[in-house]
Amino acid sequence: MSILGIDYEKCSNCRICLTTCFMFRWDKEQEKVLFSDPYNLCNLCAHCIARCPEDAIQHEGIGEAFEYEGIAKPETIASYDTIYKFLRANRSVRLYKKKKVPPEILRKVFQAMENAPTGDNRRTENFSIISNTEQIKKLSDAIQEELINHPLTKGRYTRVFRILGKIFRSPIFFDAPHVIFIDSPEHHEVEANNIGIIITYGRLAAQALGLGTCWNGWSQIAMNSNPEIKKLANIDGKGIGAFIIGYPAVKFVRSPPRAPKEIKGLE
Repeated sequence: MSILGIDYEKCSNCRICLTTCFMFRWDKEQEKVLFSDPYNLCNLCAHCIARCPEDAIQHEGIGEAFEYEGIAKPETIASYDTIYKFLRANRSVRLYKKKKVPPEILRKVFQAMENAPTGDNRRTENFSIISNTEQIKKLSDAIQEELINHPLTKGRYTRVFRILGKIFRSPIFFDAPHVIFIDSPEHHEVEANNIGIIITYGRLAAQALGLGTCWNGWSQIAMNSNPEIKKLANIDGKGIGAFIIGYPAVKFVRSPPRAPKEIKGLE
């Protein structure tokens, strides 16, 4: 995966790339822009590709760029009022229909997640999904057992899971038809932020597709406490995130109230 250089048959010498990345420089003798990364500093952010008006940046192994109407002025794609209402409509869904989500719909959710930003554009995260009901049940049982037996969590969750167990076969996942995992070989604060952002992208994309989701912190807590549980999900990363997804069996007629925050420094 790399930026290879410049296609001079396309390049118009507009020099926009010079203001995008310090790895591009103007060569006076040749009167053209040159690309050089001798110290392997490029993190493949691809801003050079995104800004080049002639699509003259050559690259390999990083996918294809995406052009569409409104890319230069995204505010024309959807108004603030529309986006705000969409965000306010996002809810944690804990009641699902038994119907499975078709792979082509789930693939769109993953596509959105693939485009979520990460610190330093590292993109170390791996994506996976569990759709087998029995596998979900075994994983739910293992997570539940870990949380009700661990001294730091049993007091908080024993009664909760006893109640949920009377309602759901897989109470950890509220009988959702699918569980999506994001894992990474890295485990630090920035990576936790990356995973959180990726989950948010996935959840918002799912909402646009008529699906319901809920972030599943119980998986994260239990797997960090007992890494052996990861084997049931076929993941081995150090950083973990998860959310459930499916067709919602509940409708919301309004967004709940949220108390306004005092914003320091805003006058």
